[in-house]
Amino acid sequence: MVKAGRVLALLLLLLSFGVTAPTATADAAPVLSSVWTGTWETAPSGTAPALPGAAIRNVVHTSVGGTAVRIRLSNRFGTVPLTLGAVTVALRRAGGGPAAVAGSMRVATFSGAESVNLPPGWDVLTDPVSLAVPAAADLLVTVFTPADSGPATYHRTALQTSYVAAQGEQRAADEDGTAYSAKIHYWYYVTGVDVRGTAAGSVVAFGDSLTDGNGSTTDANHRWPDRLAERLQGRRLGVLNAGLAGNRLLRDGVGPSALARLDADALSRAGVRALIVLEGINDIKGSPEASDPVAFVEAYREIVTRAHALGIRVVGATLTPYGGYSAFTAAREAVRQKVNALIRTGGVFDAVVDLDAVVRDPASPERIRPDYDPGDHLHFNDAGMRVLADAVEPAVVG
Repeated sequence: MVKAGRVLALLLLLLSFGVTAPTATADAAPVLSSVWTGTWETAPSGTAPALPGAAIRNVVHTSVGGTAVRIRLSNRFGTVPLTLGAVTVALRRAGGGPAAVAGSMRVATFSGAESVNLPPGWDVLTDPVSLAVPAAADLLVTVFTPADSGPATYHRTALQTSYVAAQGEQRAADEDGTAYSAKIHYWYYVTGVDVRGTAAGSVVAFGDSLTDGNGSTTDANHRWPDRLAERLQGRRLGVLNAGLAGNRLLRDGVGPSALARLDADALSRAGVRALIVLEGINDIKGSPEASDPVAFVEAYREIVTRAHALGIRVVGATLTPYGGYSAFTAAREAVRQKVNALIRTGGVFDAVVDLDAVVRDPASPERIRPDYDPGDHLHFNDAGMRVLADAVEPAVVG
């Protein structure tokens, strides 16, 4: 057994590098006249094979801007320490691809060091990086891993093309993207970007594949949280997408359950002032299925209680239709209707957004309107995503 003194020494060493457990509390108070605010997020969904010796250039899209950035990287699902040999951040050149805007490339550090070893199950924030970041801009977050550090924590449903340089050493800081000839559609290691500036705070969209963006166009940033970010720009609010395809409210599915990942993916993020919860359809249609509406309400109440303890407002979203989907049954539809009735009238949330009402087919209310349906009768196309975002009135998120 490791002695307590050695554990304390390890924790102090990790904290000196900005390393945090994935369940850390909310970020610290404002620095001078500026505050740290989340501008982009993704929730880790599992692991993929490591790419030792490669540099992975992740493309991420901001919601609000600032004068400095810091990057959150994760070894949450890793089984051995992760060596980050180099991390860089830059603005992406207009027209897409892996090339950076000239003069925008920055090397990120960890308490002044350009590399860090990250224990399994832990996240790390880089030091602040001076870089003027616009709202609604693409960033290139490049991670070089010199060795095989075991299973790589990643987000599967990125709906975004990113790039890999096979011989990554000395390539992480390339402005020219020529070496990044391979394409991937996952986000490796990077799970968040914060900006320092005068933003009013951030809103977390917390959900499953409907929030993750399934059904929307790849490389278009048409997920409903992206569309909500567009609507909230005038209010200087960041929008963080904590959607996780396959996620469940009451039990683990793809990744930990909503209750298990709430702190890491929502409550601990920078500047969070509101949380929009769209979780539960996978519990109803999954196996084993959940059929007790009271269990849903108890879980929602726990989310609200934990958020309120940090001063975070919680908005509940009704569960959207899925008639025509392979797992649909009349019995499960009855459960969805009961859960929605409790969301609407149960007084659980600070506010309610009735997504079911804006997307259901008037001629067949158990189904999505055909013009919002990408064909699987569960998810939403770009038009449907816009309607979901438009249903969230800015006033409900504060």
